[in-house]
Amino acid sequence: MVGRKRGILESVFEKILWRSRLVAILAVVFGMVGALALFMVASYDVWHVACRTYEFFVLHTHDEKFHEQLIGGIIGAVDLYLIAVVLLIFSFGIYELFISDIDDAENTSVGDKILAIHSLDELKDKLGKVVVMVLIVSFFKKVMRMHFATPLEMLYLAGSILALALALYFMHKGKH
Repeated sequence: MVGRKRGILESVFEKILWRSRLVAILAVVFGMVGALALFMVASYDVWHVACRTYEFFVLHTHDEKFHEQLIGGIIGAVDLYLIAVVLLIFSFGIYELFISDIDDAENTSVGDKILAIHSLDELKDKLGKVVVMVLIVSFFKKVMRMHFATPLEMLYLAGSILALALALYFMHKGKH
C-alpha cells in the first residue's frame, strides 16, 4: 500500500493510537518506585541483622535462636532484593519496548547483557528466570523454619531439592 493517501480521520486516529503507548510509562515509574522501596526495606533488614551480629560479638548478648534469625534475616533480604530486580528488569523492558531505547544503556557493557530487551518474549524469559530464583530463595527460607519428624518428610524435602535442581539445570541449559 505504498503511496496510499490517508484521510484526516485515519491520520488523527493513528497518531492518538500510537501516542497511547506512552501510558506504559506508569508501569515503568511505579515499577521503579516499587523496586526502590524493596531495595530500601531489604537494606534495612540487612542493617538490622548487622546490628544483631554486633550485639552478639561485642555485647555478648546471645539469643538461643540467633543463628536461625541471622540466616532468616539474610535470606529474607535476598528474597526482597531479587523481587526488586524483577521490578527493575520489568521497568527497563517496558520502557524499551513501548517508549524508547535507553541511550545510556547502549554505551555500557552492563546494559547489553542484562537490561537490553528487544521483544516481549525476551522480557518474559528474563523475568521468568529471576522469578524462579525468587521461588528458590523463598523455598529455602521456608525449609529453614521447618522441622522434619518422619523419614517421609525428609524424602519430600529431597524430592523438592531435586525438582529445584532440575529446574535450574533446564533453565541454564536453554542458554547454551
